[in-house]
Amino acid sequence: MSNIYEERVTMIAAGDLQEFVPFGRDHCKHHPNALNLQLRQLQPASEIWSSDGAAGLVGSLQEVTIHEKHKESWQLRKGISDIGEEVEYDEELYVAGNMVIWSRGSKSQASAVYKAFTVDSPVLQALWCDFTIPQDKSDKIEDSKQIVEKCICMLQSSCINIHSIEGKDFTASLPFQVANVWSTKYGLLFERSSSSHEVPLSPNREPLPTMFSMLHPLNEITPMVCLFGSSRVQYVADYSMRIVFINAEPSILMTYDATQSLHTVWALRRVKPEEQNAVLRFSEQGGTPQHVATSTSFTVHLRNLSKGDSPMASPFQNYSSIHSQSRSASSPSIHSRSPSISNMAALSRSHSPALGVHSFSGVQRFNFSSYAQSPKRHSACHSPSSATESFLAPETELIVPELCIDHLWTEPFTTMREKNSQASKVFITTDLCGQKFLCYLVESQLQLRCVKFQQSNDMSQLIFGTVTNIPAKDAAPIESIDTMLVLEGNGNLVLFTGIVRVGKVFIPGLLAPSLTMSNQMPRPSTPLDSVNSPSKPLNKHLGLLDEGMLSPVPELRDSSKLLDSYIDDCTFQQLTTFVHSVRDNVQNRVTLELSNGSMVRITIPEVATSELVKRCLQGIKYILPKEIDVQMLVRWYNAYNAPGGPSYYSEWSLFVTCLMNMMGYNTERVAWTRNLDFEGSLSPVIAPKKARPSETGSDEDAEYLLNSDYHKNVESHPLAKALCLDPLEVKFPKDNASHKHCLDSTTLLFPHIPAIFYVLHLIYEELKLNCLMGEGIRSLAVLLVQLARDLNLEAYLDYYYRDYPILVKTSRQTCIIDPVCGMQHPTFFSVEPPSIFQWLSSCLKGESVAPYPYLPGICERSKLVVLSVALYILGDERAVLNEASNYLSKITSGPRKQPTELEEPRGSFRHSTSASSLAEKLVLWMTSVGFTLRDLESLPFGVALPIRDAIYHCRQQPASDWPEAVCLLIGRQDLSKQACEGNLPKSKVSDTQMISSDMPSTSETEEDDDGMNDMNQEVMSLIWSEDLRLQEVRRLLQSAHPVRVNVIQMPEVSDHEYIEEKENRLLQLCQRTMALPLGRGMFTLFSYHPVPTEPLPIPKLNLTGRAPPRNTTVDLNSGNIDVPPNMACWANFHNGVAAGLKIAPASQIDSAWIVYNKPKNAELANEYAGFLMALGLNGHLTKLATLNMHDYLTKGHEMTSIGLMLGVSAAKLGTMNMSVTRLLSIHIPALLPPTSTELDVPHNVQVAAVIGIGLVYQGTAHRHTAEVLLSEIGRPPGPEMEYCTDRESYSLAAGLALGMVCLGHGSNLIGMSDLNVPEQLYQYMVGGHRRFQTGMHREKHKSPSYQIKEGDTINVDVTCPGATLALAMIYLKTNNRSIADWLRAPDTMYLLDFVKPEFLLLRTLARCLILWNDILPSSKWIDSNVPQIVRENSVSLHATEMPSSEDLNLETLAQAHVYIMAGACLALGFRFAGSENLAAFNCLFAFAKDFMKCLSSATASIAGHYNLETCLSVVLLSLSMVMAGSGNLKVLQLCRFMHKKTGGEMNYGFHMAHHMALGLLFLGGGRYSLSTSNSSIAALLCALYPHFPVHSTDNRYHLQALRHLYVLAAEPRLLVPVDVDTETPCYALLEVTYKATQWYEETTEEPMAPTLLPELHLLKQIRVKGPRYWELLIDLSKGTHHLKSILSKDGVLYVKLRAGQLSYKEDPMGWRSLLAQTVTHRNADARAFKPEAISAFTSDPALLSFADYFCKPAANMGQKQEMFGLFSSILYECVTQENPEMLPAYIAIDQAVRRLEKREMTETFDLWQIKLVLEFFNSRSHQERMRKTSHPGFFMNSEFLPVMKCSIDNTLDQWLQAGGDVCLHSYLSGQPTDESQLSMLACFLIYHSVPTPGQLLAGGLEGRRSFSELLLKFKPLKMPVRALLRLAPLLLGNPQSMVS
Repeated sequence: MSNIYEERVTMIAAGDLQEFVPFGRDHCKHHPNALNLQLRQLQPASEIWSSDGAAGLVGSLQEVTIHEKHKESWQLRKGISDIGEEVEYDEELYVAGNMVIWSRGSKSQASAVYKAFTVDSPVLQALWCDFTIPQDKSDKIEDSKQIVEKCICMLQSSCINIHSIEGKDFTASLPFQVANVWSTKYGLLFERSSSSHEVPLSPNREPLPTMFSMLHPLNEITPMVCLFGSSRVQYVADYSMRIVFINAEPSILMTYDATQSLHTVWALRRVKPEEQNAVLRFSEQGGTPQHVATSTSFTVHLRNLSKGDSPMASPFQNYSSIHSQSRSASSPSIHSRSPSISNMAALSRSHSPALGVHSFSGVQRFNFSSYAQSPKRHSACHSPSSATESFLAPETELIVPELCIDHLWTEPFTTMREKNSQASKVFITTDLCGQKFLCYLVESQLQLRCVKFQQSNDMSQLIFGTVTNIPAKDAAPIESIDTMLVLEGNGNLVLFTGIVRVGKVFIPGLLAPSLTMSNQMPRPSTPLDSVNSPSKPLNKHLGLLDEGMLSPVPELRDSSKLLDSYIDDCTFQQLTTFVHSVRDNVQNRVTLELSNGSMVRITIPEVATSELVKRCLQGIKYILPKEIDVQMLVRWYNAYNAPGGPSYYSEWSLFVTCLMNMMGYNTERVAWTRNLDFEGSLSPVIAPKKARPSETGSDEDAEYLLNSDYHKNVESHPLAKALCLDPLEVKFPKDNASHKHCLDSTTLLFPHIPAIFYVLHLIYEELKLNCLMGEGIRSLAVLLVQLARDLNLEAYLDYYYRDYPILVKTSRQTCIIDPVCGMQHPTFFSVEPPSIFQWLSSCLKGESVAPYPYLPGICERSKLVVLSVALYILGDERAVLNEASNYLSKITSGPRKQPTELEEPRGSFRHSTSASSLAEKLVLWMTSVGFTLRDLESLPFGVALPIRDAIYHCRQQPASDWPEAVCLLIGRQDLSKQACEGNLPKSKVSDTQMISSDMPSTSETEEDDDGMNDMNQEVMSLIWSEDLRLQEVRRLLQSAHPVRVNVIQMPEVSDHEYIEEKENRLLQLCQRTMALPLGRGMFTLFSYHPVPTEPLPIPKLNLTGRAPPRNTTVDLNSGNIDVPPNMACWANFHNGVAAGLKIAPASQIDSAWIVYNKPKNAELANEYAGFLMALGLNGHLTKLATLNMHDYLTKGHEMTSIGLMLGVSAAKLGTMNMSVTRLLSIHIPALLPPTSTELDVPHNVQVAAVIGIGLVYQGTAHRHTAEVLLSEIGRPPGPEMEYCTDRESYSLAAGLALGMVCLGHGSNLIGMSDLNVPEQLYQYMVGGHRRFQTGMHREKHKSPSYQIKEGDTINVDVTCPGATLALAMIYLKTNNRSIADWLRAPDTMYLLDFVKPEFLLLRTLARCLILWNDILPSSKWIDSNVPQIVRENSVSLHATEMPSSEDLNLETLAQAHVYIMAGACLALGFRFAGSENLAAFNCLFAFAKDFMKCLSSATASIAGHYNLETCLSVVLLSLSMVMAGSGNLKVLQLCRFMHKKTGGEMNYGFHMAHHMALGLLFLGGGRYSLSTSNSSIAALLCALYPHFPVHSTDNRYHLQALRHLYVLAAEPRLLVPVDVDTETPCYALLEVTYKATQWYEETTEEPMAPTLLPELHLLKQIRVKGPRYWELLIDLSKGTHHLKSILSKDGVLYVKLRAGQLSYKEDPMGWRSLLAQTVTHRNADARAFKPEAISAFTSDPALLSFADYFCKPAANMGQKQEMFGLFSSILYECVTQENPEMLPAYIAIDQAVRRLEKREMTETFDLWQIKLVLEFFNSRSHQERMRKTSHPGFFMNSEFLPVMKCSIDNTLDQWLQAGGDVCLHSYLSGQPTDESQLSMLACFLIYHSVPTPGQLLAGGLEGRRSFSELLLKFKPLKMPVRALLRLAPLLLGNPQSMVS
């Protein structure tokens, strides 16, 4: 009997039959390969070697014959995209001959080659492998952040090539022959092939390891170890063990032991440190000395063999084996041997047959007999140490194993094992309920063996079950649907899930081999016999594993039938092509190889396609025991995928039929299921079963059916035409419909009906939270109603009735369920139906709520909504922290503990956190669980309202550092763009920067580029929009065009003299031109991103002139006047620096590009030297390869050395980098050992090196460096002719360097007290007796200098500046008064005579820098620095006539006075650098004016012009420091005035100072400013040292190159608002809040951005202040890194215009915005809003088209005019309040109310939502929030909701009066009600939350007389009073008197 049944069910239709040909095969034919090889053979061998680097190439070439037939192989996998997202294609890796083709393609898209590789010898194997690179090298923990490199590996005979998809390419040569290579979770695994002559030579030799791992292509190949038992760790060295399978997750490998014919499973993992040590320790504590000697000689031998040959061939030291070679059980050694040292066999090239070298010559040295197994050896292993350790040669380094295998399971040993039963295919498959099986196919026995395994509870290991054999010729897993396809011996294809048979697969187009005979395979869902235990059913075994996981049904079948079927089928196979094997399974696609050699690819159908069926299956699967799960799913799968299967629509009806059959219903007789087929699809469906004659009892059913309301429902369905049943023609005898049928209680799911019903109800609730599933909810409700009625669940029926009043009619067929038959009501079943809306409603009203039941993984939306409401409405922050929440009860299939109730009532709203932070927490949490805007849009509007409210609050005031996803959720594109820009380094040039350089500027192309045309014009035109100051600056700073030489020829001057005069004038002008590049470098700082394929354009320095009127060229090279030699060499250096500083730090530059810029001709070498220094200053020089650096330095070009050393040091600022230190030390004799060779280092290079040391050791207080530098300040001249010129600059450099090393350390110089640094410096400053030279270099100074005689006193003129500045820097900002007093200017005339006036400037500066906090921006403070004697007697700057005085030297006093004031001004400049402080500016500006007046007055000669010019330059620099980057107009005018002064005293140095001032003023084009950090001040002291060079080659007092160190003090501080929609910079109002300091309270400023921010450490917060832009707060109290990253990326801050606002550029006063217009019109109602005007409010296309279609009135509107008015006002409301996302909610509410008024509510879904909206606005949490926020942004219009509420109340009250009360009364008393009134009744019940009749009866409400009693009774039912007022008349017994 059962056979007929089987035959009918078990066919499954496969889809998509396609012919399959590997794509690579065709591609290979056209790939240019054979030709390559022929060409290669003609090349000389040396070139071949270099071309690919593969070892042994020449040998392999001769062996290749081109016409050889290729052996091909290929493998497929699911496509993996580079980023790692889901992709829908297959990837194929095809290998043939020397080629590997990697292609991608799918059904929908054609295959294309992704990469193709050709290598030099045949590819043995190709595979994909992912290598992980642990970020932190020190720890090998697997969860430390890892970068995964996706690679493809190609194995050749002698090497393996590895290519990563990023394009990296590795070749690793192999130290042995590889039999097989495998890809694992960690990297590659190699199996060594065991060739014949590697078998041990003598019985007691131990074998070499056979398995090796390589975790990264650059790592060594290391042997694998294996853990035996608990402690024994040994190398894997068993030849008979072969790997047959490796898997990554879980990480296991399977081996086959040839000698024992057994398969074993091992866990593969990384080695633990203690195991490494165990292996290595045993190999170190060797036995006998001579044994150690042999192993080391072997190592040496190996080293010699592998030198230079391969990077990988490292010796494998001292392996121990796992098993001994002999397998006899009698050998005690298997169990007793301790891990032992192996006497190494030669694992060298000489033994690798690949190279064809068979000599043993290298092995003779090994003393094989030295190693006998003796007991002594055993003890040596365990002794704590051994004498032999000393014998180990120093170069023996051991190879540390990296991977380890642990034994997990070995298949049971059976007597009838065949010899070669190695598995030919192994895979892991999962069955439909998630149990995993390891399956391996033993082809020799035609068996597929399946072992179930699962993870232990603590997830630490895998537990394996018993083996089940399935007869099979081949098999493949179908991963995406958890089944496997088995090819049986007779050619049938059968689908199994785990070990349960699902059914035969029918392939359209292929004749099934056994269709003609009755097939006698076992019935589906019957397990096959377990081989191990023919006598016991399988679950006995599995039962031991886990009681809850019993596997398939315990039903044994007679296995003799199997053999019969084989015999039957064999006769058939000759007739047709049959399936020969199965391969290449990907997802649910698999390739069949046919016996005629062709291949076809088929698709195995899905388990379910419709979302609804998938959900229901998931839920049912979750709740049922696993064995029932499997059977249910198998039956469903067979029904669903029957040949000629169902259409998409009827999937649900098929599911219902199938499910009810399994529950015991006879679906032929339940009226509505019989009709299901017609509802969904237009064609009658092929029934899943062969149609069964169903005359029995179908008359009553059919008759009932025609009367049923469901039928009327179906008739109203749009598909009613498809009904094949015409009720009018069929006449049935009237019969009472009381004939009911009983359920068959023997069916599979009958006992579980309540559980299934409850789960389906929860799914029904879950689907309610998705607006897109309306259709599905309705279908599900029909099924639930039937089940609820049959289970007699009144409360559920009432609940469904309220949801769908028309579906649930009172007269309906019920089926009798016999309660005796063992139906189980699960523990979690509740009598009251759980309702998500009801739960939310209770929360909003503040009632206490019970936890809401949910199914993990299935009802995720319910969980999300419940928790978010708990967090946001109830204010419980713990709700979202832990999984086991108080608000959810997880439903499990096992027994469950009752959740403990909380002590406090849950509904209470806690005031713990401010509302805004709750909103923030909610939004952050929702993003973290992956909730997006699309999910929010599909939530019903009432449920979504609290979430939208939170989002609205967050949108008003977001935090600036939220991740991108949060910003997208709250709709702030400005922030999300900021966040995403923030994470990605900018690879492309930012658009704003390109704007200016894209336009071909004609003026520049004809002439030379002046180096300033890459500036960001767009931003600069916003900053300085009123005038053309930028063009002016550009004109002043350009040095690429000839200057005008304007000399008028006097009559008495001859032509020749006139020419000389012109050239002299040009020489004067050239002093200025040569000083310009410094300023230009400041102006263009970091403004350009170079193109890596083009050299950097360096504008040429033009030193020619043009003389008007004829524009004749004037040239210095004519030989008429004397021009200083090398005049322009430093100018060219500066020009190179200026060009290099244009490069922004974020640019993409590499070593090759730097070298590529090297000029061809030597004249430009100075510019290139400057370019190198600039690259160091912007951080790119670290990319220059050390080799190239060495090249540059060995050239011995002085400028290049200076530039390179300063650049490298600046790039490695404060790092104490050793390699840089070495580089610098070579150039500083004092840092070299005294005996070293004297190098002839140019003096300037020494100076640069000393400063470099200062930079590299900045702030480190490194003792040795400080000591050397301290002595170098006072280094005496000599020996002999050395160190005689420019000593000042060296001493100054040593002082500056010392200051940097001890920067700001003050008196806490640890460990330097014995150096007496301050005292020594003081002595250098004021002079005194020279101390005896200490240290290593005292020998050098024995012989005196031949040029300079200094005596034993310190030469203060040399040492004073360096010492003064060193003191200033060491005690910087320490406010140390005692040191500061040393630096006071002398206050007696006698002492003043001793000090150079210039040094007074430095002393004053140093003193003020130490007393940092005393500096005040006032002229009074500046005067306070001048000693009394000077103040009283010197000439004031304003005096006009000469005072006369005899006893005082006026000149000294005047000079002292101006220099001290200049020093104080400079200190003021440092103190307020980059602050734009107004007081400081006014004070300094006044002094600058004074100095200028003084210069032109008669008294100028007393102080001396030169001194006044110096002081003026210093004051001008101070002004520019204060106003750095601001482009202040007054300072610009001063600079321009100074620019024009070219004659007289104006020398190169003053021009340099003036143009530096100009550059600082426009630093980086207004994007940069100066910082006042310690290191910045140190850099500025070097750059602005107030002694300027006299001529262009003057480096006597200060090395000119140091002027560029200002870069280290520059920091980006420009904030540029960029409109996120147009992506253009714009104006925005900021509010900048300063922290309180000792000088001022906390204050706020409101600058208009783009603006330079103050230094960040002074700020508390910055916000974009809007009326026009969305507010945005950057809080700096949390840390400044966020703002710093914004500023460093061009300062781009994305802002977003609010709706209806125009930008400040278009509408400066704000009078044109739309909101302003609506207010100005008299009629301020919404009608004034014209829909056309919406485009100014928003650019959202959805809103624009809404305005177009729904808000423009047409001519003949009539009735609809009012609708359009409403829509317009709703739209206006949404747009002006900035929440357009509420538009659908407004419209939905309006539509619902209109439907209710027309009495057309067929389902009460929308009414629920309106109820939730009203409850939300009345909830306490919302009221509190409204009270707290100062500006209540109305979330929904305050007038709209009350109107809607009123209409609903009126409609329902009218219905009550018009006869609804009678209906309501009959409902409450449980009598049948009038059908026409049902839907309005349901609306009333829902809207007024009327309890069910059952609850009313339980409350005992009969016979109450007064309203007060009712109130008391109704308190526990939580019914609102207004509803009770409407019910009171009915309940109190007089239905007539209605409350209206």
